[in-house]
Amino acid sequence: MTRAEEVIARAMEVVAASRAERERDAERRKRVFGKIDIGRPLPLIKGQQLKLDLH
Repeated sequence: MTRAEEVIARAMEVVAASRAERERDAERRKRVFGKIDIGRPLPLIKGQQLKLDLH
């Protein structure tokens, strides 16, 4: 194997390792954040204005 082929092979190994790590992280994020349930929006109260005394 020539020097250039060795460099290319190592670069491909680094790319494969990086891709595997990125896919593991994406799966972990999907697992963790997929469980977060967003609740229903708060109901709007029409015709009521709350008075805040800011003195």
